[in-house]
Amino acid sequence: MGRYVVRHLLQMIPVFVGSTFLIFVMVYALGDPVTALFGERAPDPATARALREEFGLDQPLWRQYLDYMTRIFTGDFGTAFNGQPVTALMEHSFPISFRLMLVALVLEMVVGITLGVLTGLRRGRPMDTSVLMLTLVVIAVPTFVLGTTAQYFLGVRLGWIDPAVSPTAGLGELLVPGLILALVSLAYVTRLTRASVAENARADYVRTAVAKGLPRRRTTVRHLLRNSLIPVVTYLGTDIGNLMAGAIVTERIFNIQGVGYQLYQGILRQNSPTVVGFVVVLVLIFLLANLIVDVLYAVLDPRIRYA
Repeated sequence: MGRYVVRHLLQMIPVFVGSTFLIFVMVYALGDPVTALFGERAPDPATARALREEFGLDQPLWRQYLDYMTRIFTGDFGTAFNGQPVTALMEHSFPISFRLMLVALVLEMVVGITLGVLTGLRRGRPMDTSVLMLTLVVIAVPTFVLGTTAQYFLGVRLGWIDPAVSPTAGLGELLVPGLILALVSLAYVTRLTRASVAENARADYVRTAVAKGLPRRRTTVRHLLRNSLIPVVTYLGTDIGNLMAGAIVTERIFNIQGVGYQLYQGILRQNSPTVVGFVVVLVLIFLLANLIVDVLYAVLDPRIRYA
Protein backbone atom coordinates (compact mmCIF):
# COMPACT_ATOMS: atom_id res chain seq x y z
CA MET A 1 0.00 0.00 0.00
CA GLY A 2 2.80 2.41 0.87
CA ARG A 3 4.56 1.93 -2.45
CA TYR A 4 1.27 2.42 -4.27
CA VAL A 5 0.64 5.73 -2.49
CA VAL A 6 4.16 6.94 -3.30
CA ARG A 7 3.78 5.89 -6.94
CA HIS A 8 0.41 7.61 -7.14
CA LEU A 9 1.85 10.81 -5.66
CA LEU A 10 4.61 10.78 -8.28
CA GLN A 11 2.01 10.32 -11.02
CA MET A 12 0.17 13.35 -9.70
CA ILE A 13 3.13 15.63 -10.48
CA PRO A 14 2.82 15.64 -14.31
CA VAL A 15 -0.97 15.81 -14.00
CA PHE A 16 -0.68 18.84 -11.73
CA VAL A 17 1.87 20.56 -13.98
CA GLY A 18 -0.11 19.87 -17.16
CA SER A 19 -3.47 20.97 -15.78
CA THR A 20 -2.12 24.13 -14.14
CA PHE A 21 -0.21 25.07 -17.31
CA LEU A 22 -3.39 24.75 -19.39
CA ILE A 23 -5.30 26.85 -16.90
CA PHE A 24 -2.54 29.45 -16.86
CA VAL A 25 -2.47 29.65 -20.65
CA MET A 26 -6.25 29.91 -20.97
CA VAL A 27 -6.49 32.66 -18.38
CA TYR A 28 -3.49 34.77 -19.37
CA ALA A 29 -3.34 34.18 -23.13
CA LEU A 30 -7.04 34.57 -24.00
CA GLY A 31 -7.52 38.01 -22.47
CA ASP A 32 -5.80 41.22 -21.48
CA PRO A 33 -6.07 41.69 -17.69
CA VAL A 34 -4.60 45.20 -17.83
CA THR A 35 -7.22 46.41 -20.29
CA ALA A 36 -9.94 44.81 -18.12
CA LEU A 37 -8.83 46.95 -15.17
CA PHE A 38 -9.97 50.10 -16.94
CA GLY A 39 -13.34 48.78 -18.11
CA GLU A 40 -14.63 50.58 -21.16
CA ARG A 41 -11.92 53.23 -21.00
CA ALA A 42 -8.72 52.39 -22.86
CA PRO A 43 -5.57 52.94 -20.76
CA ASP A 44 -2.80 55.12 -22.11
CA PRO A 45 0.19 53.12 -23.42
CA ALA A 46 2.59 54.28 -20.67
CA THR A 47 0.25 53.22 -17.85
CA ALA A 48 -0.52 49.88 -19.53
CA ARG A 49 3.20 49.21 -20.02
CA ALA A 50 3.98 50.04 -16.39
CA LEU A 51 1.22 47.73 -15.12
CA ARG A 52 2.36 44.86 -17.34
CA GLU A 53 5.90 45.25 -16.00
CA GLU A 54 4.59 45.39 -12.40
CA PHE A 55 2.59 42.15 -12.76
CA GLY A 56 5.18 40.44 -15.00
CA LEU A 57 2.83 40.33 -17.98
CA ASP A 58 5.54 41.61 -20.33
CA GLN A 59 7.45 38.30 -20.04
CA PRO A 60 6.92 35.28 -22.35
CA LEU A 61 4.07 33.07 -21.22
CA TRP A 62 6.31 30.12 -20.31
CA ARG A 63 8.48 32.42 -18.18
CA GLN A 64 5.41 33.79 -16.43
CA TYR A 65 4.30 30.24 -15.64
CA LEU A 66 7.69 29.21 -14.25
CA ASP A 67 7.87 32.33 -12.09
CA TYR A 68 4.33 31.76 -10.86
CA MET A 69 4.91 28.10 -9.95
CA THR A 70 8.16 29.03 -8.17
CA ARG A 71 6.31 31.56 -6.03
CA ILE A 72 3.52 29.09 -5.22
CA PHE A 73 5.88 26.76 -3.37
CA THR A 74 6.81 29.68 -1.11
CA GLY A 75 3.14 30.38 -0.36
CA ASP A 76 2.90 33.40 -2.68
CA PHE A 77 -0.11 33.12 -5.01
CA GLY A 78 0.33 36.63 -6.31
CA THR A 79 -1.61 39.83 -5.78
CA ALA A 80 -5.06 40.59 -7.12
CA PHE A 81 -5.43 43.65 -9.29
CA ASN A 82 -7.12 45.47 -6.40
CA GLY A 83 -3.89 45.18 -4.40
CA GLN A 84 -5.12 42.43 -2.04
CA PRO A 85 -3.01 39.25 -1.77
CA VAL A 86 -4.71 36.18 -3.23
CA THR A 87 -3.83 34.23 -0.08
CA ALA A 88 -5.94 36.68 1.94
CA LEU A 89 -8.93 35.91 -0.27
CA MET A 90 -8.24 32.19 0.16
CA GLU A 91 -8.06 32.47 3.93
CA HIS A 92 -11.55 33.98 3.92
CA SER A 93 -13.15 31.86 1.18
CA PHE A 94 -11.87 28.30 1.56
CA PRO A 95 -12.93 27.74 5.22
CA ILE A 96 -16.56 28.64 4.59
CA SER A 97 -16.64 26.71 1.30
CA PHE A 98 -15.08 23.73 3.06
CA ARG A 99 -17.79 23.82 5.74
CA LEU A 100 -20.46 24.11 3.06
CA MET A 101 -18.92 21.19 1.15
CA LEU A 102 -18.74 19.14 4.35
CA VAL A 103 -22.44 19.67 5.09
CA ALA A 104 -23.40 18.78 1.52
CA LEU A 105 -21.15 15.71 1.43
CA VAL A 106 -22.51 14.33 4.72
CA LEU A 107 -26.08 14.80 3.48
CA GLU A 108 -25.21 13.00 0.24
CA MET A 109 -23.63 10.09 2.07
CA VAL A 110 -26.22 9.65 4.82
CA VAL A 111 -29.44 10.38 2.95
CA GLY A 112 -28.39 9.28 -0.54
CA ILE A 113 -26.83 5.95 0.44
CA THR A 114 -29.64 5.14 2.87
CA LEU A 115 -32.33 5.77 0.27
CA GLY A 116 -30.33 3.90 -2.35
CA VAL A 117 -29.96 0.80 -0.17
CA LEU A 118 -33.63 0.79 0.85
CA THR A 119 -34.88 1.18 -2.72
CA GLY A 120 -32.31 -1.27 -4.11
CA LEU A 121 -33.51 -3.98 -1.72
CA ARG A 122 -37.15 -3.16 -2.55
CA ARG A 123 -36.86 -2.76 -6.29
CA GLY A 124 -40.19 -2.34 -8.05
CA ARG A 125 -42.16 -1.59 -4.91
CA PRO A 126 -44.06 1.68 -4.23
CA MET A 127 -41.21 3.10 -2.15
CA ASP A 128 -38.76 2.46 -4.97
CA THR A 129 -41.01 4.12 -7.53
CA SER A 130 -41.66 7.14 -5.29
CA VAL A 131 -37.95 7.74 -4.61
CA LEU A 132 -37.07 7.39 -8.29
CA MET A 133 -39.73 9.97 -9.25
CA LEU A 134 -38.57 12.33 -6.50
CA THR A 135 -34.92 12.12 -7.56
CA LEU A 136 -35.92 12.74 -11.17
CA VAL A 137 -37.78 15.89 -10.13
CA VAL A 138 -34.77 17.11 -8.14
CA ILE A 139 -32.46 16.55 -11.11
CA ALA A 140 -34.85 18.29 -13.52
CA VAL A 141 -35.50 21.43 -11.44
CA PRO A 142 -32.65 24.00 -11.66
CA THR A 143 -30.67 24.71 -8.49
CA PHE A 144 -31.51 28.41 -8.47
CA VAL A 145 -35.23 27.56 -8.40
CA LEU A 146 -34.80 25.18 -5.46
CA GLY A 147 -32.55 27.65 -3.65
CA THR A 148 -34.72 30.72 -4.04
CA THR A 149 -37.85 28.75 -3.15
CA ALA A 150 -36.28 27.39 0.05
CA GLN A 151 -34.89 30.82 0.90
CA TYR A 152 -38.30 32.48 0.46
CA PHE A 153 -40.42 29.97 2.39
CA LEU A 154 -37.94 29.04 5.13
CA GLY A 155 -36.34 32.46 5.51
CA VAL A 156 -38.87 35.10 4.53
CA ARG A 157 -42.25 33.51 5.19
CA LEU A 158 -41.51 31.18 8.11
CA GLY A 159 -38.44 32.89 9.55
CA TRP A 160 -36.71 29.60 10.35
CA ILE A 161 -33.42 30.64 8.74
CA ASP A 162 -31.64 33.85 7.85
CA PRO A 163 -32.18 34.61 4.14
CA ALA A 164 -28.51 35.64 3.87
CA VAL A 165 -25.69 33.67 5.50
CA SER A 166 -23.24 35.60 7.69
CA PRO A 167 -19.56 35.77 6.62
CA THR A 168 -18.52 33.54 9.55
CA ALA A 169 -21.34 31.01 9.17
CA GLY A 170 -21.11 27.82 11.19
CA LEU A 171 -22.27 24.35 10.25
CA GLY A 172 -25.79 24.95 11.58
CA GLU A 173 -26.29 28.09 9.51
CA LEU A 174 -25.03 26.28 6.41
CA LEU A 175 -27.48 23.38 6.74
CA VAL A 176 -30.08 24.70 4.27
CA PRO A 177 -27.53 26.01 1.72
CA GLY A 178 -25.69 22.70 2.04
CA LEU A 179 -28.90 20.81 1.37
CA ILE A 180 -29.62 22.89 -1.73
CA LEU A 181 -26.05 22.37 -2.93
CA ALA A 182 -26.26 18.62 -2.31
CA LEU A 183 -29.70 17.93 -3.76
CA VAL A 184 -28.67 17.12 -7.32
CA SER A 185 -25.66 15.03 -6.26
CA LEU A 186 -27.81 13.40 -3.56
CA ALA A 187 -30.26 12.30 -6.23
CA TYR A 188 -27.44 10.80 -8.32
CA VAL A 189 -25.96 9.04 -5.27
CA THR A 190 -29.38 7.56 -4.49
CA ARG A 191 -29.90 6.26 -8.02
CA LEU A 192 -26.32 4.98 -8.29
CA THR A 193 -26.52 3.16 -4.95
CA ARG A 194 -29.90 1.70 -5.84
CA ALA A 195 -28.66 0.33 -9.17
CA SER A 196 -25.49 -1.11 -7.60
CA VAL A 197 -27.34 -2.71 -4.67
CA ALA A 198 -30.02 -4.19 -6.93
CA GLU A 199 -27.36 -5.67 -9.22
CA ASN A 200 -25.20 -7.13 -6.45
CA ALA A 201 -28.22 -8.51 -4.57
CA ARG A 202 -28.53 -11.14 -7.31
CA ALA A 203 -24.82 -12.05 -7.21
CA ASP A 204 -23.69 -15.55 -6.28
CA TYR A 205 -21.75 -14.50 -3.18
CA VAL A 206 -24.89 -12.92 -1.70
CA ARG A 207 -26.98 -16.02 -2.38
CA THR A 208 -24.23 -18.16 -0.85
CA ALA A 209 -24.16 -16.01 2.29
CA VAL A 210 -27.95 -16.29 2.62
CA ALA A 211 -27.82 -20.05 2.03
CA LYS A 212 -25.27 -20.41 4.84
CA GLY A 213 -27.78 -18.89 7.22
CA LEU A 214 -26.10 -15.53 7.81
CA PRO A 215 -28.44 -12.87 9.22
CA ARG A 216 -29.87 -10.56 6.59
CA ARG A 217 -28.42 -7.49 8.27
CA ARG A 218 -24.90 -8.93 8.26
CA THR A 219 -25.25 -10.08 4.68
CA THR A 220 -26.33 -6.60 3.62
CA VAL A 221 -23.69 -4.64 5.56
CA ARG A 222 -20.66 -6.94 5.37
CA HIS A 223 -21.08 -8.33 1.85
CA LEU A 224 -23.65 -6.50 -0.27
CA LEU A 225 -23.06 -2.91 0.83
CA ARG A 226 -19.25 -2.96 0.73
CA ASN A 227 -19.12 -4.07 -2.91
CA SER A 228 -22.02 -1.83 -3.91
CA LEU A 229 -20.34 1.29 -2.54
CA ILE A 230 -17.33 1.17 -4.88
CA PRO A 231 -18.96 3.20 -7.71
CA VAL A 232 -20.59 5.48 -5.13
CA VAL A 233 -17.23 6.25 -3.50
CA THR A 234 -15.81 7.05 -6.94
CA TYR A 235 -18.60 9.55 -7.55
CA LEU A 236 -18.28 11.13 -4.11
CA GLY A 237 -14.53 11.52 -4.53
CA THR A 238 -14.90 13.49 -7.74
CA ASP A 239 -17.82 15.43 -6.28
CA ILE A 240 -15.72 17.00 -3.51
CA GLY A 241 -14.08 19.44 -5.90
CA ASN A 242 -17.36 20.07 -7.68
CA LEU A 243 -19.07 20.98 -4.42
CA MET A 244 -16.37 23.52 -3.58
CA ALA A 245 -15.93 25.07 -7.02
CA GLY A 246 -19.43 24.54 -8.41
CA ALA A 247 -21.34 26.28 -5.61
CA ILE A 248 -21.54 29.58 -7.51
CA VAL A 249 -25.35 29.58 -7.75
CA THR A 250 -25.90 28.48 -4.15
CA GLU A 251 -23.38 30.98 -2.80
CA ARG A 252 -24.96 33.80 -4.78
CA ILE A 253 -28.45 32.97 -3.49
CA PHE A 254 -27.45 32.83 0.18
CA ASN A 255 -24.77 35.57 -0.08
CA ILE A 256 -21.93 33.19 0.82
CA GLN A 257 -18.57 34.69 -0.14
CA GLY A 258 -16.79 31.40 -0.70
CA VAL A 259 -14.68 29.89 -3.45
CA GLY A 260 -17.44 29.93 -6.05
CA TYR A 261 -18.16 33.59 -5.35
CA GLN A 262 -14.49 34.56 -5.66
CA LEU A 263 -14.09 32.61 -8.91
CA TYR A 264 -17.19 34.29 -10.33
CA GLN A 265 -15.91 37.74 -9.40
CA GLY A 266 -12.44 36.93 -10.74
CA ILE A 267 -13.76 35.74 -14.09
CA LEU A 268 -16.19 38.66 -14.35
CA ARG A 269 -13.44 41.21 -13.74
CA GLN A 270 -10.72 39.22 -15.55
CA ASN A 271 -8.72 39.14 -12.32
CA SER A 272 -6.25 36.55 -13.55
CA PRO A 273 -4.17 36.03 -10.34
CA THR A 274 -7.33 35.28 -8.37
CA VAL A 275 -8.71 32.82 -10.91
CA VAL A 276 -5.43 30.96 -11.41
CA GLY A 277 -4.65 30.83 -7.69
CA PHE A 278 -8.02 29.43 -6.70
CA VAL A 279 -8.08 26.91 -9.55
CA VAL A 280 -4.58 25.66 -8.69
CA VAL A 281 -5.73 24.86 -5.15
CA LEU A 282 -8.86 23.17 -6.50
CA VAL A 283 -6.71 20.99 -8.77
CA LEU A 284 -4.78 19.84 -5.71
CA ILE A 285 -8.05 19.04 -3.94
CA PHE A 286 -9.23 16.98 -6.93
CA LEU A 287 -5.96 15.02 -7.01
CA LEU A 288 -5.93 14.31 -3.27
CA ALA A 289 -9.59 13.28 -3.35
CA ASN A 290 -8.85 10.78 -6.14
CA LEU A 291 -5.94 9.38 -4.12
CA ILE A 292 -8.22 8.87 -1.10
CA VAL A 293 -10.81 7.15 -3.30
CA ASP A 294 -8.21 4.73 -4.69
CA VAL A 295 -7.09 3.84 -1.16
CA LEU A 296 -10.70 3.30 -0.05
CA TYR A 297 -11.16 0.71 -2.82
CA ALA A 298 -8.97 -1.72 -0.91
CA VAL A 299 -10.92 -1.06 2.28
CA LEU A 300 -14.29 -1.71 0.67
CA ASP A 301 -13.27 -4.70 -1.45
CA PRO A 302 -10.72 -7.11 0.08
CA ARG A 303 -10.08 -8.59 -3.37
CA ILE A 304 -8.34 -5.35 -4.37
CA ARG A 305 -4.70 -5.27 -3.34
CA TYR A 306 -2.04 -2.76 -4.25
CA ALA A 307 1.59 -3.73 -4.70
